[in-house]
Parts: sequence; structure tokens; C-alpha cells
Amino acid sequence: MSPLDISLADLIARLDEELPEADELARISEARLRAQTLSDLGDQLIDHYVSKAKQTGASWTEIGDAIGVSKQAAQQRHAPAPFERFTNLNRHGIVLAQEAARTHKHDSIGTEHLLLGLLGEPRGLGYELLLAKTGSEQPIRDAVREALPPAGRKAPRGHIPFHAQSKEVIDQARRASSDLGHDWVGTEHTLLGLIRVAESPAARILRDLGFTSEDLHETVKTEITRRLAARDDR
Repeated sequence: MSPLDISLADLIARLDEELPEADELARISEARLRAQTLSDLGDQLIDHYVSKAKQTGASWTEIGDAIGVSKQAAQQRHAPAPFERFTNLNRHGIVLAQEAARTHKHDSIGTEHLLLGLLGEPRGLGYELLLAKTGSEQPIRDAVREALPPAGRKAPRGHIPFHAQSKEVIDQARRASSDLGHDWVGTEHTLLGLIRVAESPAARILRDLGFTSEDLHETVKTEITRRLAARDDR
């Protein structure tokens, strides 16, 4: 029995259901995009347990043996990266941002794609804060659609780099977490990072929707404090 509650038949049925009018070539392209997403999520799954193993004192040699690669290969691929303190939900949002860029045939991950990534992770606080302001996803998606650059000729293969503004968003997300005294970087911090890069397309969208950097900072601070207090009262 598979350890995952998913099968090839499930994946095929869902793709066919979502693309009933597509021809077989279009379905091949979509299947490739979904396979890349699954691969990225698989890498994140391994990263999660590598981090846990390191916390318990495992060596890179031991981790490499567990993965089936050399010590050097394990360290190069799974050593702490820019997303080390990112929550699983936030990392998933980054993966979704990459796939949004791929789907729109863009050769870099822009701040608009990062905003779409937050919309793709409804379990995150970032998503909740967005919808608390707008009431639904549609106004945000409409604004992103208008801000996206024209689609390229074909979807890029493999890794898609971050745009310079998106790199700054990631840095600002980490700073926002530190400013608030948090030891994690969640979707809420990425949302703060987006509005802090003031000249980016995503920041302009957020301002047009009624967000300000100062108010958003206070909202995140208040909501996290409330949630931590509620957890302690259990």
C-alpha cells in the first residue's frame, strides 16, 4: 500500500476533470507542470526531515547515507538555505509562486507571483489577512492579472530564478519576522515583505486594495499575540 493518500489514477482523474476540453498535447504540458510541483514538494519534505535530523545531532555523513548520496551531495542540496526558518505553509507558497511563473511562461518569479502563492495557501495567516480586507480572492486575482507582464513563448523548464524585487521581498520577510520577535517566517511575514518593497507590482496592488505597511505590521503583531495567548490558555 502506498504511504501517500494519492495515486496515479487520482492525478489523472483530476487533470482530466479540470481540463475537459484540452487535447492530449495540452495535457502533457499541464502534467509536466504538475510533476515539477510534486518534485518541489518532495524536496521540501526531505528538507524538513533533514532539518529535524540536524537538530538531533545527525552528521552530514549519516544524512547522506539515509538519502543515498554522498556527504558532500547531501550538504550541498540540503544545507540551510534562504528559506531555513520558513514555515511549511510559506515554503509551499513559494513553490506555488514558481509554478505561477511557469504557468504564465515568465522566466523569473516576480512579486505578483509571490502574491498568487499566498492566495494558493488558504491555511496561511497571509491568506486570511488578504481576504479579511477584500472579502474574496477575486479582487486580488483581477489586480494581479492586470499587473502581470505578457506571457512568454513557452514555459521555462527546471528552476526559475527570483526577480531582484522578489529577492528583496524574501529579505524583508525575514526582517519582519525578526522585528516582531518571531523565530519563524510565515506567510504573514511574506505579506509584510511584499508591501515593504514599495516600488514592486505586488506592493502597488496591496496599497490599491487598502493595505498600508504600518497597519499590516500592527495587524500581524496583534493576531500572532492573540493566537499565542489562545494556545497557552488551552
